[in-house]
Amino acid sequence: MVKRLEERVTWLVGRAQSRSHGLLRDSFALADSKPYHYRLLAALGDHGPASQADLGRLTGLDRSDVSGAVEVLWEAGFVERDPDPSDRRRNIVSVTQPGRTELRRLDAVLDRVQEEYLAPLEESERQVFIGLIRRLADG
Repeated sequence: MVKRLEERVTWLVGRAQSRSHGLLRDSFALADSKPYHYRLLAALGDHGPASQADLGRLTGLDRSDVSGAVEVLWEAGFVERDPDPSDRRRNIVSVTQPGRTELRRLDAVLDRVQEEYLAPLEESERQVFIGLIRRLADG
């Protein structure tokens, strides 16, 4: 590593994020999925039916990415799209029973990624790290 960078927190956080992203991308690819499919199913599982715009806000995904991902999830039978009774121009997306099964399968993928990512840390360090990174993420 470049000496000037080895103590720069923003550089280290970026490297840690790159490692995390690579683990997620590769693990979800092996599971024939994508991280943003998981994010959408998780949002629907936690919050219930939502418009695509609301899903974008909940997950931090761009509306066009939500639209494409919802299409993939719909084609797989993991979500349903129904017209919003209050505004027929938009759809309400809800998770199906196969989608709930897929979410549990992907939860297990994410659990394995979390374990691999945090493997260098002792359990007590993991709890401290999670608390600190949450504070940094929330600003």
